[in-house]
Amino acid sequence: MASWGSVLITGCSRGIGLQLVKQLSESSSRPADIIATARNPAGSAALLELSRTRPGVHVITLDVCSEQSISSALEEVQSIVGNQGLNCLINNAAVGSSRSLQSVTRETMMKTFEVNTVAPLFVTKAFLPLLQTAAARSAVMGVHRAAVINISSILGSISNCGDSTTFRNYAYGTSKAALNMVSRCLAADLGPVGILCVSLHPGWVKTDMGGAHADLTVEESVSGILSTLSSFTEQDHGGFKDYRGQTLPW
Repeated sequence: MASWGSVLITGCSRGIGLQLVKQLSESSSRPADIIATARNPAGSAALLELSRTRPGVHVITLDVCSEQSISSALEEVQSIVGNQGLNCLINNAAVGSSRSLQSVTRETMMKTFEVNTVAPLFVTKAFLPLLQTAAARSAVMGVHRAAVINISSILGSISNCGDSTTFRNYAYGTSKAALNMVSRCLAADLGPVGILCVSLHPGWVKTDMGGAHADLTVEESVSGILSTLSSFTEQDHGGFKDYRGQTLPW
């Protein structure tokens, strides 16, 4: 795994975010600074334990739907990374909801869209100066230089929706399809300054969101994610990939 200077991950109190922090902190080529954010870090004993026992793990409060919280987190991250900038932003924080046509509500649609689609855009926008600083220090595109990784879902694939009831998830699926468009737009804007941008499906994972019947353990998913991220090059920029590096249909 290529060494990263710094990585910031949102939504680290549990699930995929927490496991990303854990596995990165155990890696022989671990980033110097692993910045784990959560809306309420005090509520995650496991995350706080990692910050106490693993060098270079920084825990910061970040509510991705609050501009004030984003601004405060930005100041803290700036003090950590200094003039090196931020190498990788992983927009992982999300909410899940299974809503059929009969059960979906306006409130559910709007809240899911706010957290899963709007928040990653504005978190990225806020941290863009730090990513640009890092991008200017290297010429080869990748997570070791500067990257935005948006954790998406195969449920956001419009091509895969079709007539299958499996993919008919109004709130969550719509929010992830929209996140994929955010990723494509960001890729167009960030590519010229050397910042990689990819939408990434982590697989169907046994988390509180994914449920007990999912295909993958969180350890399996995150192991694949980290291996795939470290292999990304300019050829993957603007893509929709899964945790194994396979290209997914939009």
